[in-house]
Amino acid sequence: MELRRVVVTGLGALTPIGNTIQEYWNNLINGVSGAAPITYFDTTHFKTKFACELKNFNVEDFLDRKEARKMDRYAQYAIVSSDEAVKDANFDFEKLDKDRVGVIWGSGIGGLETFQQEVTDFVNGNGAPKFNPFFIPKMIADIAGGHISIKYGFRGPNFTTVSACASSTNAMIDAFNYIRLGHADVMVTGGSEAAVTIAGMGGFNAMHALSTRNDDPKTASRPMDKDRDGFVLGEGAGALVFEEYEHAIARGATIYCEIGGGGMSADAHHITAPHPEGLGAKNVMINCLRDAGLKPTDVDGVNMHGTSTPLGDIAESKAILHVFGEHAYTMNLNSTKSMTGHLLGAAGAIETISCILSIKHGIVPPTINHFTDDENIDPKLNFTFNKAQKREMKVIMSNTFGFGGHNACVLVKKLDL
Repeated sequence: MELRRVVVTGLGALTPIGNTIQEYWNNLINGVSGAAPITYFDTTHFKTKFACELKNFNVEDFLDRKEARKMDRYAQYAIVSSDEAVKDANFDFEKLDKDRVGVIWGSGIGGLETFQQEVTDFVNGNGAPKFNPFFIPKMIADIAGGHISIKYGFRGPNFTTVSACASSTNAMIDAFNYIRLGHADVMVTGGSEAAVTIAGMGGFNAMHALSTRNDDPKTASRPMDKDRDGFVLGEGAGALVFEEYEHAIARGATIYCEIGGGGMSADAHHITAPHPEGLGAKNVMINCLRDAGLKPTDVDGVNMHGTSTPLGDIAESKAILHVFGEHAYTMNLNSTKSMTGHLLGAAGAIETISCILSIKHGIVPPTINHFTDDENIDPKLNFTFNKAQKREMKVIMSNTFGFGGHNACVLVKKLDL
């Protein structure tokens, strides 16, 4: 069978540096950091006292208070970002066949704050199991996709992918494949995460994964820098509307780009550390290029996983050199996590959106907070340090690697009409 083409017709973003697509993009290209002291809870006893929280976000601007209380923040974020994307896609709901519209969402953890709160209340109680009836439906990681489908009546394939930091990239690859294979005409996809909580910060601190640069949060996320000391936790959501090409053309949709391919692999090495030679990272990019039917020399840039961890940044840089060879030196590489922090299960979605907007506007957002070169990272690679660079971008890849050794990569390309 001939695989169908898949394009992107809607975008939505709720991020630490912008609550809409336009605000997010403006702050990306201007190199704005979303890191600041945590406001959600008292950090007195915490090793890390900062994160990339959402700013000026009030869920009651988008949802009825009673409905919002039935959702964990990760699901609220999903509803808000997907609403922006669906509106952006500009469907005629009278003509849209909702049986052919699905939702494939991603979340690394799901309702962590809900779980934390319910268990805390139980422990502080008298031993009686007085749990909120919404405890389970608020907590489970699949519920965000359920809420999106219920809101719009989308009755196509609906599930959630969980692969830690690769979750939303896996969701996008699945959405891409289900449309390619004819199981749906439209997919709402992306991911959301709300892990800036006592349990989230405490847990990541316990494994020494987070930066502890409390004296200067805004420069703490510094991918590829010699003095990087861990990632900065972020929160939010990214949503994309994927659509079969002919379906989009028939309704006169505005098309951002085409989804060229997706790749997946596993490190099979360690539960949290990357393979030292970037083996899984190398394989995932090779698999993605093979799926897209493109050569390494066709690629203009890579939005790196680039979390600002001592091991990860080196391994990924090695993998890029292995896959692209000399061509790697002509590419624009960047890590937008230097600005947004690490959104875990939502990272792939907001970073793919950044790639798509780079293609649209011909600008590559920077990797901010670079001060000192790391002698273990090839200095000839262009990481787009500190300042956005103007360049026509036709093909960009986005990498995401998750705890457990899960690797996923998606390729977006300019629509070749």
